[in-house]
Order: sequence, then C-alpha cells, then structure tokens
Amino acid sequence: MQHSLHSKRVITPTGIQAATILIANGKIVAILTGKHDREDYPLLELDDCVIMPGLIDPHVHINEPGRTHWEGFETATKAAAAGGITSLVDMPLNSSPVSTTKPNFEKKLAASKGKLHVNCGFWGGIVPNNLADIEDLIQAGVLGFKVFLTHSGIDEFPNVGQKELDIAMPILAKHGLPLLVHAELDAPHEQAHLLSKNPTSYQAYLASRPVEWETNAIKMMIALCEKHQCRTHIVHVSSGDGMALISEAKNNNPALVNLLSGETCPQYLYYCAKEIPDADTSYKCAPPIREKHHQQQLWQGLKNGQLAFIASDHSPAPKEVKELESGNLQKAWGGIAGLQFTLPLIWTKAQQLNLNFDLLDLTRLLSSNAAAFMGYENTKGKIAPGYDADLCIWHPETPFTLTEDLIQHRHKITPYLNQQLYGRVIQTYVGGVKVYDFLSHIALGTSLFNAAGLGGVLFEGKG
Repeated sequence: MQHSLHSKRVITPTGIQAATILIANGKIVAILTGKHDREDYPLLELDDCVIMPGLIDPHVHINEPGRTHWEGFETATKAAAAGGITSLVDMPLNSSPVSTTKPNFEKKLAASKGKLHVNCGFWGGIVPNNLADIEDLIQAGVLGFKVFLTHSGIDEFPNVGQKELDIAMPILAKHGLPLLVHAELDAPHEQAHLLSKNPTSYQAYLASRPVEWETNAIKMMIALCEKHQCRTHIVHVSSGDGMALISEAKNNNPALVNLLSGETCPQYLYYCAKEIPDADTSYKCAPPIREKHHQQQLWQGLKNGQLAFIASDHSPAPKEVKELESGNLQKAWGGIAGLQFTLPLIWTKAQQLNLNFDLLDLTRLLSSNAAAFMGYENTKGKIAPGYDADLCIWHPETPFTLTEDLIQHRHKITPYLNQQLYGRVIQTYVGGVKVYDFLSHIALGTSLFNAAGLGGVLFEGKG
C-alpha cells in the first residue's frame, strides 16, 4: 500500500518544513520538500496540521491478564492511538500473574493477541525470588527490567534491596539492557503519622512520602550504576532534587552519560501540590505531586536535557480501588490515568507557563529520546526515509475540554477531567496504516478506530 501525506508543518530531523511524506509497505520512503501530488502515491492534504513522529510511552500499566477490569490491551491501546501514541511499553506488575518468569510473560503475550491498536513492548520484573529467571526473560524478548525499592502496592511484586541488585545488575549490564527503578527508600520520619490522622488531606499524603525518600534511593542507584556499569533509569522523577542528583552524577563521571537517565510524568509538570484538593484520590500517585518549585525545576531540566523524556505512568484502577467516595488517600490506589492526553497536557502547560518550549522539544521528549532508550533509534522516533511510518497528526492551536466521552481508557477517572487543553490529535498511523481518525469520525460519523491487531509486539533486535 502506497500513499502520501502533505502538511505545511512536518517535523523532520532538520527542522519543521512544508513537505510531502511518501509511505510504502509501512515505511517512510521519502520526504519531499513542498507539495507533491503523485499518481502512484495518493495524497492526503493536511494543510497546517503538525505531522510529528508517533509518540512513544515507555511507562504504561495495562494490567492484563488478571486485572483487566482495571484496564486491558484493547482499551489501553485505543487510548494510546487516540493520543497519538504509536508505541508503548507495558510494565510487569499490576497484571496477575506478574511478568517475573518466562511462563508468566508468555501468558501476558497470549493475552495481548488481537487486541493491539498500537505497537507494544514489555518490561520484565525483578523481585527477590526470581533472579534465576532473568536470563530466560531476556531470551523471551523483554526490553529491560523494572524494580521497586519500596512496596509496589502489589504483593506479587515485592521490592528488592541492594543484595538482589548486586546480583541482577551485572546480568543486565552484560546484555546492555536497562534497569528501570521506582526510586523511593521509605524510612521513619517526623511526619509519618499525619496521614493516619488526616487520611483525606493531600498535604498529609505529600508529607508521608518526603523528597528524601526519592533522593536517598537515587543516591543508592547512582552508586550501583557506577559499580556495575549497568544502564540505570529512574522512573517518574518527581523532584528537582532528584533530577539534580542524576545530572550532577553524569557531569562528575562521564562514564555515566550513557548509563544513567531519568524520566518525569505529566502529573508532575501539569499540577503542583497547592492546586490539589483534599479528598480527591484521582490525584494520588507515588511519588506524590510536589510543590511548585519542583515543577519549575523539572520543566527546566526537560528543556536543558537533564531528563531524557516524559512518560505517562498510566496506572488506572476502578473507582472502588481508588476510594473515590471516601476520599481516603491512605487507602486509595496510587496511580494516575491519562496516557491519552500526554501530548495536549504537556503542550498546554508549556504555553500557560510561557516556557520557551517548541514542537522540536516536544518531539524529542515524547518520541525520539524514548525510541533511543528502547533501542529503536534506527526505526522509530523520526520522520526520515527508512523509518517506520508511525505518525501523529495533530493541531496545536485547537482547544478542547477533556470530558468523559473523549476518554478511551477503561475508567473515566483522571485528575485532568474538565481541563481546557490545546492540541487535538487528528489522526494516528502505525506502520503507515491509519489506526485513529478524528476527522472522518466528525465528518462522516465513522468509527474512530480501525480493527485491533494492527499493532505489533516490540522485541529488541526482532522488532
């Protein structure tokens, strides 16, 4: 199948230009400057819509099998497609069984068949009792491994300590695979009792997981990264202090430049603690959303390259698990749902804060850097000849209100509900095939989505 797309704003490795993209057999064949209406490549005119590389989200909790009533491959990948995401990576926990052995991982692969609207990769998990399973999981195709340094919230996925990491990290280093770390080291502190006395108070929840938990964990992981020369990635960095530690370590030791990295998430960039009402558990995540100065530092760190990319950490749950009615932040599941809206959330907030944040920054932080992190820098994350035709087409100037009817993930619970955002996703292409089409849905009343099964499974070296 051959076709072409033209827009006045195509984001290429050399900048933003008016161009025609020629697509054949799932790949980008050529980028032609200006408009070219060729008979052998039927043209779709997209006027001034932005065509950017498909978004890549390496941090998603899909929860299937076992907790499909929380989310699932069908609903999660529909939400991804509606948000311009063309590839995501599923975390090893919240599903049951967790992906800590090869048989468990194979059950997850089987559960995904015929349900993927976008490409999907998988992280394996490391827990205290599965160190002998790491090699088998690598051979089965996981892209890397996730660990928790504190309780994960799922008893099937206990946290590890330095003892286990000293065994696991040399194995990962041998294979060049990344270790993704939930970096919180819980320890007794003066304000630990506040949440039990005030379970609906957001400030009490914030105080219950202090910045020191994050910074102490990051310090430990920097030392282990240096010791084992293992790729180490800190997920959902929530504080400027934690980000600074990562940056300083790389500045002080050039050997860590290609080994140590971090990400942050929309919730830490869109909201700050003083904006969060009490008894609204939709905002609960771990680490918590922190004070405004942390938000400002994270934005600056993204601009100057201190953090590698932005990932959603999409972690939905049913309303009873989120304790929506009680508003109990102590009992509520700690996860925010919102992968569908990462693009407009980041774009809108950057404009509201008057940051010098442009479409090229957005492409770097939502696509190309994540592609490189996953090992797909030669096939994904760029609009260039030979790359996969994974594309997000959107209009940055178009406003919309985030209402429940727009939400494609399973539960309509999100702290972004009713926010006025800019940047509507118009179409999404995976391997040159249109998987989401807002234009035809509005104009002709057609379905937003093509049939499931168009996405593929991402395996390092096999994708």
